[in-house]
Amino acid sequence: MIVAENLSKDFGAKHAVSDVSFTVQPGKVTGFLGPNGAGKSTTMRMIVGLDRPSKGRVTVNGRAYTGMRSPLTEVGVLLDAKAVHTGRSAKNHLRAMAATHGIPRSRVDEVIEITGLTSVAKKRAGGFSLGMGQRLGIAAALLGDPHTLILDEPVNGLDPEGVMWVRRFVRHAASEGRTVLLSSHLMSEMAVTADHIIVLGRGKVLADAPVTDLVSQWTQHSVRVRSPHASSLAEALAADGITITTSEPGLLDIVGVTAATVGDLAASRGFALHELTPASGTLEDAYLRLTGEDVEYKTKDIA
Repeated sequence: MIVAENLSKDFGAKHAVSDVSFTVQPGKVTGFLGPNGAGKSTTMRMIVGLDRPSKGRVTVNGRAYTGMRSPLTEVGVLLDAKAVHTGRSAKNHLRAMAATHGIPRSRVDEVIEITGLTSVAKKRAGGFSLGMGQRLGIAAALLGDPHTLILDEPVNGLDPEGVMWVRRFVRHAASEGRTVLLSSHLMSEMAVTADHIIVLGRGKVLADAPVTDLVSQWTQHSVRVRSPHASSLAEALAADGITITTSEPGLLDIVGVTAATVGDLAASRGFALHELTPASGTLEDAYLRLTGEDVEYKTKDIA
């Protein structure tokens, strides 16, 4: 379990993290989301003692990470996949890490196989692609078979097979009762991987809830209707609380009413329907609504 209590971090006049409190429960995959500059990486660095909090504290299983006698066997961390000696082979990099904790070489061979690095284990890490570097970083996080995993953008640079492997792996780890904190900018992947979501914006917690609750609270259900009587149907549906938009003739996107209601009304008026598709909101929709005012680096729309 990871517990952050009133955690703050200032870099001069900049408040990177401001009074953040949350709990990452074991047995779940907890997604850690937020725009660039939201404070996610700084928070993760504070969890593992790389940055000292200006205020507050954070513990892993009731203790500060810096007080652990054997951190690799308690917390597996991937914060920067490039943090390797580029002249060492993947195997020697992992062996050097293992030696600091008395981890047997057989475990090095195990994590190399688990992460799909067998064919490149003797190659220098400095020549690795982004995806292979990520696999090596994940292998290092798994080295001590830890109960807690903290993974910052672990699927960055991975091919579809690698992304699916990470998804299966973290869900399996959570099913074993491990604590998993996972950050990613891939909303579609997080939606099918995470059980719980913590969202940061400008260094503050914007949301802390199960995925389903977050989506239902911050999105609206809509209905897509295609009909030769679209205009008449829109007039019949017009009411307070119902929003109707159209992007092409005969097509309506309706918010504020169920598909059943639309279908029943069309049947009673004799309106033919060529399409009636209910659509639920997505995690991406919820995330964009949550963080819309908290994006530090905004881009300009292209007309």
